Amino acid sequence: MQSVTVFWFRRDLRLSDNVGLIGAHRSKYPVLPIFIFDRNILDELEPDDARVSFIHEQLTKINNELAKVGSGATMLYGDPLEQLMELSVRFDIKQIHTNRDYEPYAQTRDKQVSDWAKSKNIEFKTHKDQVILEAGEVLKDDGNPYTVFTPFKRKWLQTVDVHMVAPVSENDLNWLKHKPNILTISDIGFEKSSITVKEYKLDHLAKYDENRDKPSINGTSNLSPHLRFGTIGIRTIVSNVKNHEAFLSELIWREFFMHILFHFPHVVNNNFRAKYDGIAWRNNKGDFEKWCNGETGYPMVDAGMRELNQTGCMHNRVRMVVASFLCKHLLIDWRWGEAYFAKKLLDFELSSNNGNWQWAAGTGCDAAPYFRVFNPSSQLQKFDPQMKYVRKWVPEVLEPGYARPMVDHAFARKRAIDTYKKGIDQS
Repeated sequence: MQSVTVFWFRRDLRLSDNVGLIGAHRSKYPVLPIFIFDRNILDELEPDDARVSFIHEQLTKINNELAKVGSGATMLYGDPLEQLMELSVRFDIKQIHTNRDYEPYAQTRDKQVSDWAKSKNIEFKTHKDQVILEAGEVLKDDGNPYTVFTPFKRKWLQTVDVHMVAPVSENDLNWLKHKPNILTISDIGFEKSSITVKEYKLDHLAKYDENRDKPSINGTSNLSPHLRFGTIGIRTIVSNVKNHEAFLSELIWREFFMHILFHFPHVVNNNFRAKYDGIAWRNNKGDFEKWCNGETGYPMVDAGMRELNQTGCMHNRVRMVVASFLCKHLLIDWRWGEAYFAKKLLDFELSSNNGNWQWAAGTGCDAAPYFRVFNPSSQLQKFDPQMKYVRKWVPEVLEPGYARPMVDHAFARKRAIDTYKKGIDQS
């Protein structure tokens, strides 16, 4: 059998600025690149999930590049450990390189793979790639993790010289010359989605701080799904945005939530702060359906939800408004909204999705206080005064037939504050 080093693509669908891939090429064996369509994840998705289409498109691009050097990424489908075990029957695997993933499922999966590899005398090597600083690299002076963003950001900036961050590269590439196994999207039980991921841009930064809260303006980078699936390296991004504090701060928020998830894994299913466990959520299914469908009678909320349902995207300012509305106006458990976003968002990332929902609900670390209740009408007046964004997604908004607000803001605000206060007092 051919002796090889396996590089396992996961959340790093690119050939450049890829730390683990470079590590694989520095071994003395030719590199066999693979991607495993994980059945444990895919079984939970709809057959036209746009994220699966995007992954398949990126793998096709990678294979087109590798074909130029007589190689290609072998696509596998099933349970990752089982697929690696089967691959070891076909190849003499000396090493497996991959980039670290910090989510709970990934940690469990990688422990199983590591244990199996060790039993077969295969080196299993993981690399830091999707973050600048990972868990353990940003800690308080007493060794405990940060739970408030501002001091975390301060320590992060003290630890990293952003002007020295640069993409990594390797000139001596040793690909395995072979005919790769190529799967079609139908081979894994999916169909091509009508929703596409927009190309990212980093040429809008001069006015980013000015325009980022205006949903009618194309003032965002479209970067988040590319970050999620690693079609661009974090070092490449930081080297481009190092002089733009507002944008860099958003990247640090992403790492902050990753640290929270790693150090406090209970947040996946529970409030970060237990004192909010006593909140008596209404959890009205009919109200939830209206929220999901963008039929609340509040134009900015409805526009955001319709944008999400039709495109898999939602402007960040609008995400805060719709999340606050669900948790505060409707008193529906943040976990319901988090799960819906996880199903729909192209850029779904467990740590950020969880962290942002708990921020909006007031239950998380460094969260908005429970008595802060966004007024969706004043948010509309402030950030979309001419209703350009709203009219795009809710064309009937000015028509007599448009839905009346499903709950009065003043009433909902008082109800939310009273319910939260009572829940806290009883915890």
